[in-house]
Amino acid sequence: RVTVWNLAPILNPKLQKDSSVPKMLCQMDNHLACVNSVRWSGSGKYLASAGDDQRVILWTKSAYGGGAVFGGGGKVNHESYRVAYTLRIHDGDVLDIAWSPGDVWLATASVDNTVVVWDVEKLPSTVAILKGHTGHVKGVTWDPVGKYLATQSADKTLRVWRTSDWGEEAMVSEPFEECGGTTHVLRLDWSPDGQYLVSAHAMNGGGPTAQILERDGWKFEKDFVGHRKAVTCVRFNDNIFEKHLEEVGKKAQYVCLAIGSRDRSLSVWLTSLKRPLFVIHDVFESSILDLAWSKDGLVLLACSMDGSVAAVVLNEKELGTAMPKDTKSALLKKIYGQNIGPAQNAKPMLIENPELLKLAQNGTDNDSEAEASVAVNGNRATPSLVKRGPTDKQLEMRTSDGRRRITPIYIVPNSETTNQAVMNGNSMSSESFGKYQMQSSSSEAKSKIRVEKLDGVVEPNVSPGKKSSPGSEKPAPAGPPPPRPNMIAIKHKPGPVNTTNPA
Repeated sequence: RVTVWNLAPILNPKLQKDSSVPKMLCQMDNHLACVNSVRWSGSGKYLASAGDDQRVILWTKSAYGGGAVFGGGGKVNHESYRVAYTLRIHDGDVLDIAWSPGDVWLATASVDNTVVVWDVEKLPSTVAILKGHTGHVKGVTWDPVGKYLATQSADKTLRVWRTSDWGEEAMVSEPFEECGGTTHVLRLDWSPDGQYLVSAHAMNGGGPTAQILERDGWKFEKDFVGHRKAVTCVRFNDNIFEKHLEEVGKKAQYVCLAIGSRDRSLSVWLTSLKRPLFVIHDVFESSILDLAWSKDGLVLLACSMDGSVAAVVLNEKELGTAMPKDTKSALLKKIYGQNIGPAQNAKPMLIENPELLKLAQNGTDNDSEAEASVAVNGNRATPSLVKRGPTDKQLEMRTSDGRRRITPIYIVPNSETTNQAVMNGNSMSSESFGKYQMQSSSSEAKSKIRVEKLDGVVEPNVSPGKKSSPGSEKPAPAGPPPPRPNMIAIKHKPGPVNTTNPA
């Protein structure tokens, strides 16, 4: 079953004792087996749930006010949810689900070793079925920019897939070679700035860790250590936090991460600290299965296999001040050079460099015949411009009427500007997080184009009735006179030609 709870009694201690304030809002019993994952869409329109019955159900709130729960022993639904869609395609238990940025796609991971990407606007249509894992897929997460989809499986691999063509971008296995299949789920997650991907169950020196993968080259040189048993789930706070450092006189920008483990403990980390912000031991009687943050980032919810849910309420003094959404969006645009939010289309093109984005836009506006393609590879992009004809000289010819004919050429942008744009890429290290100062080069070189005059005369493109220059007149050929301009020529029968009335 799926249960929707009221957070008001949790946030306000006075309401906990008020019997008129309901704690349980709704209970849905449509699943035929254990429910493994629930996820709200970013807009809040849908609630997706997946379970061992191989089905994914999308719920939407109904106008009906609810009522008594059938067989619930007196429980009452204060809200009502109806089934909007039931998605059936997997051949095994569905263990994890994830909404893409903008709720355009929905990804579901199953024990049938596949990941299905659904088209939310055309349900129950699918966009892709990702096959490559040789074991149960136990975790799935979207890049906040919408360029990548990451999955982790029981085959001891983590794979990153491109959303442009749904091909495999990278496969990482080294940190997971010593891992055993002791976890029910492997819920990995991306950082809100998209620079880091943190995996679940990994091993380092014989001890369990949460491995950190960098977006730049998918390097894995750092990890989170401290848990005594395998890490089952990680979840980043969706906010980027700021805190003023008095000793330095500047603002520090950092992100927050929660980690759950089979050792029944919960740890919360800040990237500005070398040690965890806090650790809570023995919260549950069994392994932690999933984590979730509230929209404001001040409430952390954790659920366990023992059937209980715990809430951790924090404040701004402990975490810091959340960056406004507009500032965060502008920050992501500055890093990746493209609007952040809803996925663009079935095959979005992401240029992760502002200089190259400007170059492509200027080329499209100034010359409609120029064709430019941008090859994206990780965090570095290299422009490839299609050349048409000569680019270092101007061809000039003369027509028979004495006019000049100049062949158009395509002027390639200055190579120094292009190289500088590539050198000033957006690869970032953990030490430089929050310092997104991008540099650009606007130097221009003078064009050096020589004029080459070709000998010969070409016929001009003169429309009927167009007058030519006096020096280019030629004697009319012998025979019948030509038809008048803009008139239709009619063939005459053999005999004398009537010149008085050609029509």
